[in-house]
Amino acid sequence: MHQEVSLLATVALGFVFAAVFGYAADRLRLPPLVGYLVAGIVMGPYTPGVVADSDLASQLAEMGVILLMFGVGLHFSASDLLAVRGVAVPGALGRILLATLLGIGLTSLWGWGLGAGIVFGLSLSVASTVVLLKALEEHNQVDSVNGRVTVGWLIVEDLAMVLALVLLPAFSGVLGGHVDATAAGAEAAGGLAIALTIAVTLLKVGAFTVMAIFFGPKVVPWILTLVARTGSPELFTLSVLAVALGIAFGSAEIFGVSFALGAFFAGVVMSESHLSHRAAADSLPLQNAFAVLFFVSVGMLFDPYVIIREPLAVAGVLALIIFGKSIIAFLIVVLLRYPIAMGLSVAAGLAQIGEFSFILAGLGVSLGLLPREGQDLILAGAILSITVNPLVLLAGDWLQKAIHSKYPSLSANYGQQKHDALCRELARIRKISDDRNRQHQLEMQQLIETFPMFAQVNENSQEELLLLFRPKVASPGERVIRIGDRVDGMYFISSGAVEVRLENESIRLEAGAFFGEMALLSGGRRTADVIAVDFCHFLVLERRDFNVFMAKHPALLAAVSDMAKERKARNVSRRKRNQALDAT
Repeated sequence: MHQEVSLLATVALGFVFAAVFGYAADRLRLPPLVGYLVAGIVMGPYTPGVVADSDLASQLAEMGVILLMFGVGLHFSASDLLAVRGVAVPGALGRILLATLLGIGLTSLWGWGLGAGIVFGLSLSVASTVVLLKALEEHNQVDSVNGRVTVGWLIVEDLAMVLALVLLPAFSGVLGGHVDATAAGAEAAGGLAIALTIAVTLLKVGAFTVMAIFFGPKVVPWILTLVARTGSPELFTLSVLAVALGIAFGSAEIFGVSFALGAFFAGVVMSESHLSHRAAADSLPLQNAFAVLFFVSVGMLFDPYVIIREPLAVAGVLALIIFGKSIIAFLIVVLLRYPIAMGLSVAAGLAQIGEFSFILAGLGVSLGLLPREGQDLILAGAILSITVNPLVLLAGDWLQKAIHSKYPSLSANYGQQKHDALCRELARIRKISDDRNRQHQLEMQQLIETFPMFAQVNENSQEELLLLFRPKVASPGERVIRIGDRVDGMYFISSGAVEVRLENESIRLEAGAFFGEMALLSGGRRTADVIAVDFCHFLVLERRDFNVFMAKHPALLAAVSDMAKERKARNVSRRKRNQALDAT
């Protein structure tokens, strides 16, 4: 019972304080996330008053990171990642290396050892997923070329940090930290064991990537389609979350990658389905809610008094994050012969640190590599860099305009060839995706144009119908329905024509008409033969699917029932008229 109360109290306090301080920050013309961070500081153990459970808050924040990365993956594709590899891979790895060297240099001034410097530098080298994506969303740049490059860069950084988290325990003894049993065994065995550890890690990450990119798109969309056919909105939302969290957890347990990275690839494989936009809409409220808890949890970890105790050290850390990393990123992009504007955009977007930094710092402290003071400085750097990141982004925009104004030729021409090639590749990928979506929209439009009765149900229900329909074809003269047959479903004619042969006459039905509904509604057997008189394409709504779908749409069921009654009344009238004619 205590755990339940603690969980509820943490969530309730987190949302209440975040709402209050977020609104206050907005009124002061500050980003709401500054208010969320302040809310966490107020709830944390380092300030008087309410103290929430920081461990629970951290786990809830991890949910926010997972769902956010899943949302990004839904708008990404494996082709996008491959398209930006020319700048993302060398850029991310180069910046990690140079930023780590800067961190080692800074810690050497404080008299720390090499191990502390490596952990400290690595922690400062990787940007925050949540902050970057929120910034891109606010500036509508997620789908831009610079946004794609920045996200691809971030994914490579995350992959590199996965490798770092595996290797740090193996090298902790060499670097002057504690040695656990596994690391001690590796050290005793020598370099061969360490090399084996690296190889196994790379193999796991590679296997996970291959499975996610090549096998996932075949399985996940199939699962979503099966669930969508049930017509249950809550089951569909549950399945989306199950796929996201299931792949995230499985990737961490089996392949050793992070939850966030696993969730990203879950989104990537789900993006191959035409239901991806519905999955994104269903998961968006949860993404926003848990992203708020992420910022609150960061604030709870922060000891604000470190700014008073170590002002120069905090200033040095902040300078490395904002200026050192930004300059490195800008120079790498420019040296790779990409545009100056792209370099400034990437540099500004990645000028902060976040969730991986906390994980690395915590691991460094547990291994005895990083002093507790180093963890406090990393948290201070994270809080301050996240807070001022909107200003950094504005400064980046201002620099782009200033350079374009002062050096228009350089700004317009430098790196343009590579930029244009990247734009063409991304445009080609986007066109494939747009064509797929356009084809789906065309199918929806044709459904409504051919069968206007379906216009009265919402878009999700129309999609459900497309999934429920079973296509069927018939050649001229082929018997589609035989009198006395058991009911198999309701037939909608999308093209061609059929004859419904009654006792004394035949009725011709063409595209846009339907048949077979009477037996479905009455529960009896077929009362007429239906013969194809042209090459026909049908959409068949099977008996079970008809009952389930119509039960959820009583207005549509009423319309079908009314048409069936009118058709039955006309048939009875014709029969009586024919009988009267025969009698005369």
